Amino acid sequence: MQATTQTQKKTPVVGKHVYGELYGVDEGLLRDEDRLRRVVIEAAHIANMHLVEVNSWRFKGGDKEGVSVIALVLESHIAIHTWPTYRFATVDVYTCGEHSDPMAAFRYIVSQLSPKRFTVNYSDRSYK
Repeated sequence: MQATTQTQKKTPVVGKHVYGELYGVDEGLLRDEDRLRRVVIEAAHIANMHLVEVNSWRFKGGDKEGVSVIALVLESHIAIHTWPTYRFATVDVYTCGEHSDPMAAFRYIVSQLSPKRFTVNYSDRSYK
């Protein structure tokens, strides 16, 4: 009887969302679509996520220039959006499940982009 009670109390959906802004990043790095793709792929690996697909786009046109990389992972997604003119990027890592670590992915991305400063936010998006 005790095991049944513990099973019923488990959270049915575990959602962990880590996101933030990176300031003062090297402009060349923020334009390097291939490198950003590699960073996202490695971040997924480090965070124990199962990569499904990675897509990226490079945008040109003055202050609208930038790169977006989005990885679909079995657990949810990783996204980086860049604005090289402003030396600015946003990072979004959302996972579902106990076994993945979105903060590890976020920290790895920050370590690779080496911003002068950054913000980090966490939201528990679990269904309890």
